[in-house]
Formats: sequence, C-alpha cells, structure tokens
Amino acid sequence: GCGSSLKPFPAPELQGVTGWINTEPFTLASLQGKVVLIDFWTYTCVNCIRTFPYLRQWHEKYSDKGLVIVGVHSPEFEFEKNRENVVKAAQTHGLSYRIVQDNNFQTWKAYDNHYWPAKFLIDKNGVVRYSHFGEGEYPETEAKIRALLTEAGFSLAGVKAGTDPGPMPVAPAFPGPDTSQTRELYAGYRRASSFGD
Repeated sequence: GCGSSLKPFPAPELQGVTGWINTEPFTLASLQGKVVLIDFWTYTCVNCIRTFPYLRQWHEKYSDKGLVIVGVHSPEFEFEKNRENVVKAAQTHGLSYRIVQDNNFQTWKAYDNHYWPAKFLIDKNGVVRYSHFGEGEYPETEAKIRALLTEAGFSLAGVKAGTDPGPMPVAPAFPGPDTSQTRELYAGYRRASSFGD
C-alpha cells in the first residue's frame, strides 16, 4: 500500500501547537521508547470520521502496550480553529487520546502532509517508518503498529489483531490547502462524495 515505499525519516517535532486536548503540553522527543501514531484530521472531514472507530480501537488495545496516538487537528475552515468545537467533536466521537491543535498548519508542513486523513507511524527511536493517506488499510496499519511495538520490546500477549478491512472508501483522501486544486472544484467534489452516507 501507500506505506510500503516510504523511506524512513526522523519524525519532525510537533510545531506551532495552538491548543492541547486530553493532554498537558508534551514533545514527541519525550515519547521516545514508545510507538507514536500521528493522525492528521479535521472534524468536518467525512473520511476522517470514518477512521475514528479504528483509532479508538487501537487506543483501547495498545495504549497500555506502548502506543501513543496523537491526533493533529489541522482545520480546513476558520470555525474549526475554535478549541471548544474540537473538544466537542472529540467527545462526540469518543476520542480520548491526545489531540493537538495545528491551527497554522505548522506541524502539517513539517511532515510535508497533503491530505486528510493522514497517518504517520513513528518507531521507538523517533523515526517515521510508515504512512498512509485516506481511509482503509486498517489491517496493514495495525500490523505495522504491532511490529513496531514488538520491536520496541512491548508484549502483545493476549491482544488480537483486528481483521476488519473497513468499508470500501467512497473517495480518496481530501487534498489539503497546499495543493493546486481550486476551492470551487474541491467544495463540489466534497459535496458529491458524501451523497452515499
């Protein structure tokens, strides 16, 4: 999948964080020794919402086994910068893992990210080893999480891998703000893609 051709690179530190949710301020450096899953999302993105059940499941299964999920909320619209709105969305969807507000897209740019949703998996040494853009590839992503946890010395005894490949993605990941697509095209595409919901 998308992750296989990734050349490992040192994970950039979180940058320009404008708010911390479900957590005190922290650095990625402070999490070395653990496995970190960075998830770029924004709360009105339908594709992002469809990935939440998997993120919740991984958080439940692996958070005491060495996995730290960090939701990086990079807002598409002005109103999505509002902390209360993000807190409410997290509560509505049962997201209890750490969330940082990336209102100025500084962490997004540091990772050279272009899509919602996007996942980057960081190993115990702070190196990005896998990435996936858009929905899907849940079993592959979980397998990679498990491999990196095992490599980091955590025991997964008794924790079964999920096998649900998820619903077929109805649309590819949404291009983010630094792509060349025009606003009009993008808005129309987004509306068209949510008819099936």
